Order: sequence, then structure tokens, then C-alpha cells
Amino acid sequence: MLNRRLVELFRWIDPGPGSTHLVSDTSGWWRDPEVLAQVGPALAGLFPDARPTVVIAPEVTGLLLGPLVAVAAGAGFLPAYKDGGERRRAGPTRWAQTPPDYRGRRLRVGVDSRRLGTGDRVLLVDDWVDTGAQLDALCRVVRDAGADLVGAAALVATCPPEVAARLRLRALITGADLP
Repeated sequence: MLNRRLVELFRWIDPGPGSTHLVSDTSGWWRDPEVLAQVGPALAGLFPDARPTVVIAPEVTGLLLGPLVAVAAGAGFLPAYKDGGERRRAGPTRWAQTPPDYRGRRLRVGVDSRRLGTGDRVLLVDDWVDTGAQLDALCRVVRDAGADLVGAAALVATCPPEVAARLRLRALITGADLP
């Protein structure tokens, strides 16, 4: 079962002196070919009747995870970039600012406004949702574009239940499942 394998391959790393918390290491997920083959269909399967037209996922891990889900869902993929990231091409971008994330940072996330519009049915995807800050901002981007949000799918959700409800979030595992 995929959920069990995600837990087996996960580990916490102590970054050393001066750190206030452990850091998650999900690299084992991306190294395992069986997990890689299963995560797209599993996340798309959390919304079996949604029929999204596009999957949106924030960089960096979302650039790997999003296309896997999009292919499984029979949808297109649209990357969400973070302001100040490596996005260098010209073109109109629809931006929204995040509320504070788990580090207290506020970011801007955006998508190519030519690729998202009225009639689109959007599934948001992320590997880990703690505060939901990036997904909150992406919900605004979707709404401002006139598209419909079908929900959000994640590998891990550690956010409060009210955040999950607001985002229509479904996840394969929760923080309680992790060692």
C-alpha cells in the first residue's frame, strides 16, 4: 500500500545546532520508482469524480508532483511560481500573496494568466500542507481567474482541520502517521 510505503521512506533530519525544529526528508519518496508511479494516480484518486481540466502545483516539489497528478487525472498542468524564484520568461502572471507560512514568511505565488480562465476546473496539489498558506493564495488566483476549484490534494497534511476544510483538502497521510 502506498500510504505505508510513504511512511517507511520518510525521515526527520536534525539540521544541527541553532535549529529550532527537525526538517522533513521526503527524498526517499522520489527515489523509489514504485512510489513515483503511484503518487499521481493516488492523489488524483482522492477526487474521483472531480474531472479537473488543470492541476496547479507550487514550485519546487510541485513541478515534479503536479504533472504526475495531471497525467493520472487526464488534465493539463500549470506550475505556480514563487515571486523571486527562477522564473525568467516574460508573460502576464496572476499573483496572490500568501498569509504567513510555517516560518512566518509571506510569499507571492502566481500562474500564467493566459493559461487559466473561466471554465477551468482546478485541482491544487502540494506535497506537504502545514499552514495552507500557498494553497490559500492559489485559491485566490483560481477565483480571480474565474475558474472553479474542485479541491486540493496533498501527500501529507499537518494543518488544522479548519484549514483542510477551507481548502477542500484531502491527503494520503497526516502528521500523526509519521514517525
